[in-house]
Amino acid sequence: MIVTKLKLKNWKNFRSATAYFRERTFIVGPNAAGKSNLIDVFRFLRDVARGAGGGGLAKALSERGGIKSIRCLAARKDTQIEIDVTFADDVDSPAKWRYVLGLKNEGKGSNRDLVSYEKVWDAKGKLLLDRPDKFDEADPERLTQTHLEQVNSNRDYREIAEELSQVRYLHLVPQLLKHAEQLGGYRLEGDPFGQGFLEQVATSTERVRSSRLRRINEALRVCVPQLRDLKFVKDDVTGRPHLEALYEHWRKNAGWQRESQFSDGTLRLLGLMWSLLDGDSLLLLEEPELSLNDAIVERIPMLVRKVQRSTKVRRQIILTTHSEAMLNQQGIDGREVVRLVPSAEGTTIAELTKQEKIALKSGLTPAEVILNKARPTVSENFGLF
Repeated sequence: MIVTKLKLKNWKNFRSATAYFRERTFIVGPNAAGKSNLIDVFRFLRDVARGAGGGGLAKALSERGGIKSIRCLAARKDTQIEIDVTFADDVDSPAKWRYVLGLKNEGKGSNRDLVSYEKVWDAKGKLLLDRPDKFDEADPERLTQTHLEQVNSNRDYREIAEELSQVRYLHLVPQLLKHAEQLGGYRLEGDPFGQGFLEQVATSTERVRSSRLRRINEALRVCVPQLRDLKFVKDDVTGRPHLEALYEHWRKNAGWQRESQFSDGTLRLLGLMWSLLDGDSLLLLEEPELSLNDAIVERIPMLVRKVQRSTKVRRQIILTTHSEAMLNQQGIDGREVVRLVPSAEGTTIAELTKQEKIALKSGLTPAEVILNKARPTVSENFGLF
């Protein structure tokens, strides 16, 4: 099951916007246009859906500073936040589920952040959930929680909660991984920056771990100079997990290095490939091109598609990017690119124009047709800084 459509109202940069997604989607736009905020919708819904498993609406809002912090600055009279998500089995199938969540701040009394409405429709268009209901009216405290997060309430549409609760996000920061021991054990909820990446590797079964590392090793040998072997080890003293790589060296077996000695690009590539192989839920990748040579970056779309086609369940993958190298591929459908357009009234999402569709059909790439329009307008005076 994948997300095919997302409508937002008053969410961060977006006063009103609609995005369509495919199995592989690239989000582009100038800095501060809202690429991270767009994919944070799925992280927010994941945190809500986890409920008793370490999440829930109250926690998801608290971690983002409450409704007042996530409400679009362009919102004026109608300040209610709305998230509207449509799911389907694949891009060519009709809608399977539609989930809508409205949020507001009480603005008086306890000043609580509340569910203003929550709705669920099934594949036949039947309305299964319509809140607030008579029970909410009798006990307004119920509106501090969604039904999505409550197993006693979401039985008829639990598939939505299960799908959202498994959303994965990766924006691996190499320095956090290299210096994990010096930084101590603290890390953010969900480990979005990959500080616990080695623990993820360690918790997989030996058979799965060996199989994945073998595939990753084959790829790394092609693009990382002198690297010949990759293995997983545990420290004899501390028991901490590590990755070790053997580089060509004039002395036999003298070229072993641990992850703290890997290049930033090698670590990010490791994290990217492991994440692609790990699970079948929605995967969010933030600027995977960072620290990587363009010759590698231009292969990322192909790598994503290859992994999707090699698994029983085609995993949906959404990437944010600024990279011309990544989108300079004729194999990328223009419908796979979501272009954000910032303005004083909030960021909107541009639809493909007739001219753009013709240009793409004629053989031009999304980098030439779409990404060029996502570049910021920079004055020549910027160079005088």
